[in-house]
Amino acid sequence: MTDGPETMSIQHLQPVPHLTTVLNGPLLQIESHLLQRQAEIETWLRRQWRRTEAPFYASVDLRNAGFKLAPVDTNLFPAGFNNLNPAFMPLCIQAVQAAIEHVCPTAHRVILIPEDHTRNPHYLESLATLLDILHKAGFDVRLGSVRPELTGPEEYQAPSGRTLVVEPLERSGDELHIGDFRPCLILLNNDLASGRPPILEGVSQRVTPPVTLGWSDRLKSDHFAQYRGVAEEFAALIGIDPWLINPLHLKCGEINFMKREGEECLAANIADLLSSIRRKYEEYGVEREPYVVIKADAGTYGMGVMTARSPDDVRLLNRKERTRMAASKGGMKTSQVILQEGVYTFETWGSAQSVAEPVVYMIDHFVVGGFYRVHTRRGVDENLNAPGMFFEPLAFAESCTAPDRHLAPDAQPNRFYAYGVIARLALLAAAREMWAAAHPEETPL
Repeated sequence: MTDGPETMSIQHLQPVPHLTTVLNGPLLQIESHLLQRQAEIETWLRRQWRRTEAPFYASVDLRNAGFKLAPVDTNLFPAGFNNLNPAFMPLCIQAVQAAIEHVCPTAHRVILIPEDHTRNPHYLESLATLLDILHKAGFDVRLGSVRPELTGPEEYQAPSGRTLVVEPLERSGDELHIGDFRPCLILLNNDLASGRPPILEGVSQRVTPPVTLGWSDRLKSDHFAQYRGVAEEFAALIGIDPWLINPLHLKCGEINFMKREGEECLAANIADLLSSIRRKYEEYGVEREPYVVIKADAGTYGMGVMTARSPDDVRLLNRKERTRMAASKGGMKTSQVILQEGVYTFETWGSAQSVAEPVVYMIDHFVVGGFYRVHTRRGVDENLNAPGMFFEPLAFAESCTAPDRHLAPDAQPNRFYAYGVIARLALLAAAREMWAAAHPEETPL
């Protein structure tokens, strides 16, 4: 997702969010395990990156319920770079240099392909920041659009006053270029929700992330199937229940919300998933009502999302609700959905105790920062990626990769380290997802 509400600018600076639940025993256990096994964990992760190339960049939405810490979304075309702590700019620059060295060691020139609809001021600010990182990393970068109606350069101004020039992308044979500017690398910051442009097919230059990871091909269910395997391996490594870091999920077949086709199958799967969650809640003494989040299996922008606490919740949808679920970003038709265990967020921000969730950003396999998504009008069991949210960066004023064993497990640097570890597990799942898309005939990793 690149042109969505998540790119909104940073608002008021407030204290670090607080975890407001007494059910924090499992979380403290996870954090203690991570501190005690840090060297082993980092060695294991380095081994994974040698086996499987990390995506160029990603952002991961986490939910912290006190009894569970898990990723709920992994975005492979992130925006919101303007919301990161500016103090981490040197880390971003080094990570970009490493990332480009991995995918195209001889790269000097780069074409960055933005979202088709670049007029969103928050997205423009993110794009300007990303360009700044690439330039400071030592690369010559120009913005190339895949919009067929664009015939000449267009100039935009970000809210900060920075000017962006978007030019038509051209193709000669199997090579992409802008005039006589011929790059070694094509960097996508367009999630291809509207489909794969023919101009990007079969080009000789390296395109990263690959077009197969755009929403025209990618499914959330594939990602979370990979994440389940990663979580199980990692849980065995450090000796925890994988459920503590993994949201249960099921995939439904074809569904048509407007025609009410596939509705009973969806209701049956909701019942099964709620039953599985309820059993884990009983095991851990969680006195909360289980819930399921239903999401479009492809697409983003916080659209095509609803919550269910009973199978009847999908049977009783009114026409307006069905219409909202029938399409996601770019008018993509929702024909498949993923059912995901709803993970509460008990982190709150400020005196009003607004609900918050951490978002962690990575370039290559390096954590380069993050922020809290905060919403004043949403509850602990609701999607926060919605109009009205804002972002607070000071909570990530410290690195996510520098724990302090002399402090309590839930001290700020140690909690942020936990966030960084779980986010990198999601990144590893995306790396395996990317590998599987590139090697469909081979045995999965």
